[in-house]
Amino acid sequence: MDLSQGTAVEKNRRAKKMMLWFGIVSLIMGFAGWTSAYIVSSKREDWISDLELPQAFFASTAIIILSSITYLMAKKMVQKDNQKMGTICLLATLVLGVAFIILQFKGFSQMLEHGYYFTGPTSSIKMSYVFLIAAVHIVHVVAGLISLLVVLVQQLRGKYSPENMLGLELGATFWHFLDFLWVYLILFMYFVK
Repeated sequence: MDLSQGTAVEKNRRAKKMMLWFGIVSLIMGFAGWTSAYIVSSKREDWISDLELPQAFFASTAIIILSSITYLMAKKMVQKDNQKMGTICLLATLVLGVAFIILQFKGFSQMLEHGYYFTGPTSSIKMSYVFLIAAVHIVHVVAGLISLLVVLVQQLRGKYSPENMLGLELGATFWHFLDFLWVYLILFMYFVK
């Protein structure tokens, strides 16, 4: 397929999708670096392998998976030209995204209650990585919430239709990536002792 072919609208769509995927690949590389460092560090003598992840992290995992489902439903509703349900599903995704972040901070509180800190005499290398990986993911979820707010505002303005869904598609792709990334991270931190 020749990427230089097509109308200006098609070229614009391809360019925006490609830029999103470049961003996603760079995020994957960053998290691959952190998880690789986690694996290398797990061989250290001072690595404490029996530390439990906070229960709030598991609850937040269910919430972010549910938020991906509501975003998918929003996209399907707009494709069917059911704008009202599309908006409701986007609002539900926003509420679930905020709930995910609240639960992540609850998870941090649970770690602190058990005496696990990011740094200091009662910290461990493993918990420092858990704090770092979860905190960096939260930053990206905040970016996802900002993009979701933009999509929601555009939806309320009537921008999206079955024929024009580019912004909604881009926002959904980024959100689903964040969902997949967290599921990978929680499974990684749970199983790599």
